[in-house]
Amino acid sequence: MEKPSYLKNSDDVKLFNELRKKVNQRVEAIPENRDIYIQIKAIILPLVYFGLYFFAVFNADKPGVYILSFVLMGISLVLIYLNLIHEAAHNNIYKSKRLNGLVLQIFDFVGANSYIWKKRHIASHHAYPNVDGWDTDIEQSGLLLIIPWIKAKGIQKYQHKFFFLVYPLYLFNWMFIRDFRDFFDNERVILKTQGSIPTIEKVKMIGYKLFYFFYQIVVPVLFFKVSVGLALGAWFLQVIAASIFALFVLLPLHPLPDNAFPKLDEKNGLPFSWLQHQFEVTNDLKENNWLVRNVLGNFNFHVAHHLFPNYSYLYYNEITDEIEKFAKEHNLAYKRFPILTALGKHVDLLKQNANNAYYILEE
Repeated sequence: MEKPSYLKNSDDVKLFNELRKKVNQRVEAIPENRDIYIQIKAIILPLVYFGLYFFAVFNADKPGVYILSFVLMGISLVLIYLNLIHEAAHNNIYKSKRLNGLVLQIFDFVGANSYIWKKRHIASHHAYPNVDGWDTDIEQSGLLLIIPWIKAKGIQKYQHKFFFLVYPLYLFNWMFIRDFRDFFDNERVILKTQGSIPTIEKVKMIGYKLFYFFYQIVVPVLFFKVSVGLALGAWFLQVIAASIFALFVLLPLHPLPDNAFPKLDEKNGLPFSWLQHQFEVTNDLKENNWLVRNVLGNFNFHVAHHLFPNYSYLYYNEITDEIEKFAKEHNLAYKRFPILTALGKHVDLLKQNANNAYYILEE
């Protein structure tokens, strides 16, 4: 199938080149190399995750401590994703692609798969954000309907009443279903954007998954006398905590009723230029404090990431300042909401989609 194509607009090309020049000048004027802080995190955050694991197993006789340690592992897992995995996929931590690749492989040891996730993120999500059938981040699961112009069927008509039961299972679906389907189901979106997957990567995926469950569950039971119930329960709570935290970060940035879900025409053409598309399908969050900037990987500045993914999140504060001024000057659809407002808007989207009441932008 032919890949989607953006609307050709020479004026928007000039606009983006002008914005890129402003952003490059702004970043080059920053005296220090901020990426060193991510390089430090590349050492500290994995040590925190696995340190919590060893603290748990060596305190296996204290169920409360064991469970709390695993829950904190779930939180640190999301911090690893936000601060390291996401940046390593864009080669933003080190100048060496090999070193970035080594950081990316941490994902393999915490239940996900670095190979297929990078393909999803770069070749699918960044290439075609919010485009049905091409963006894996909004790929339909059957239970929940994210795309507004698709008619709700069956249980989807009640999704706004049960989504809070489904979302905590987000990473379970990722570990047990999504990765395997992306590797072995020839109808998946990832194959349309990336092509066939090498057999060695399939073998590695299964091997890493088995090792993950071995050290997470089997090792505590066999070597540290943790009961099967405690081992499974603590691991389950770890993944639940990580799922909720991850969606708290990810949901407010794309799947909102204020953002477009552009439809392809009969020739697989998109209604917007690449520049306009990024503004139409993405929004920022108003929260901008030390915690968001230094702990949560500046997830609040998502427009900057889609426009300039070659810069690490440590520069997004200044880059977003340039984007916001430029968007206002040129009447671009820049949007920014408080996080609780954005999460509420996501729930509104689920309600509207369940009732098929969403106003579809005339494209």
